Amino acid sequence: MNLKLKYLIFYLFAFSFTRVMAQVPVKSLDYYLKQAEFTSPVLKDFQNQQRSAGIDSLIVRATGGAQVTASSAGMYAPTFRDYGYDKVLTNGQALEALLNVNYDLLNRKRINNQLEGVKIQSDSIKYARQLSLYDLQRSVADQYILAYASQEQVGFNREVVTLLEQEETLLKKLTRSNIYKQSEYLTFLVTLQQQQLVLKQAELQFKNDYATLNYLAGISDTTQVKLADPKLQTEISTTAQGFFNKRFDLDSLKNINQKNAVGFNYKPKLGVYANGGYNSSFALQPYKNLGASIGFTFSVPIYDGHQKRMQYNKLSLSSETIAGYRNFFIRQQQQQLNLIRQQLSQTDALFPKINEQIRFSKGLIEVDSKLMRTGDLKVADFVIAINNYLAAQNLLRQTSINRLKLINQFNYWNR
Repeated sequence: MNLKLKYLIFYLFAFSFTRVMAQVPVKSLDYYLKQAEFTSPVLKDFQNQQRSAGIDSLIVRATGGAQVTASSAGMYAPTFRDYGYDKVLTNGQALEALLNVNYDLLNRKRINNQLEGVKIQSDSIKYARQLSLYDLQRSVADQYILAYASQEQVGFNREVVTLLEQEETLLKKLTRSNIYKQSEYLTFLVTLQQQQLVLKQAELQFKNDYATLNYLAGISDTTQVKLADPKLQTEISTTAQGFFNKRFDLDSLKNINQKNAVGFNYKPKLGVYANGGYNSSFALQPYKNLGASIGFTFSVPIYDGHQKRMQYNKLSLSSETIAGYRNFFIRQQQQQLNLIRQQLSQTDALFPKINEQIRFSKGLIEVDSKLMRTGDLKVADFVIAINNYLAAQNLLRQTSINRLKLINQFNYWNR
């Protein structure tokens, strides 16, 4: 096979490989976040609960209007040889069929308070749904970062193996030329084989991390993809610490609503009613017993053993509990944010030192590679230089991943 044919085969192979790699779709963190939100049954559950709260509001409004009912009752008390119920009391038989209309005249404020309670419930469901979404996004983002780190690890290990394979080919020739001893070549070969195993392990780790990412996002597609750089940045929220505090605001509003409900239970109640229909004992001219009636009901509580005061005391204790949890959470949230800021600052300070170490390690490998071609370097020294470079690169990737995780945590708590 001549030299031109070899170059032709090489370029065809390279072109085919590049084309296959170009066909691998690239998916971003935003894609997985949207998929997770779309497929989550928990978020759909909260959405249905909000719709149900809207129906509850309509039900409360309906109870505030006039209530119309139809009722019917019949009775027959037979007697045998003067034995039976006293007809003065029972009239012997009776039949009624009535249409009743009832309306509470003093119910408007109570209905408005119930509507306010439904609104608070709806807002609580909305808050719970948003909190669940934030938790889901944080979990998916963390897993995406892990999968992306595994993907980068695979790429780096593949580059290292390629480099070592090239050096192994050269070293084999130098060994055959007696420039290097057979023991030195075997030492280098062991290093190459170790890195090949590391590459296989990295590929398995990436498959596992990627499968877990799809699981969290509710994706069943196992097509090979390339994960884009997350590129997370710290988000400066204009309503910092506002979202998490909202749950305490909702608890306080719920407490006030319950207190108002207790007060309305001790207000006077006034209602009117009307009915019409047929009501007869069949004792006298039953065909004339069609009629109607109107009336009112009025009640006012006087004494129930001071239950109202007891319920108010319970609600006051509940308010103190809410205030205690609020103050504790605010302190904890601030401490959490300060700790993450400190860790981010310390992490950012590591990058210049790590990059400098990588630059020196890479430069040493290039120098050692040239020296090895002339036989002026021990193979063990070259292996040490490679291991130092691997350690520096791994430290850089781990630090970068830790930084992304810290940013993800910061953005979660800084809401």
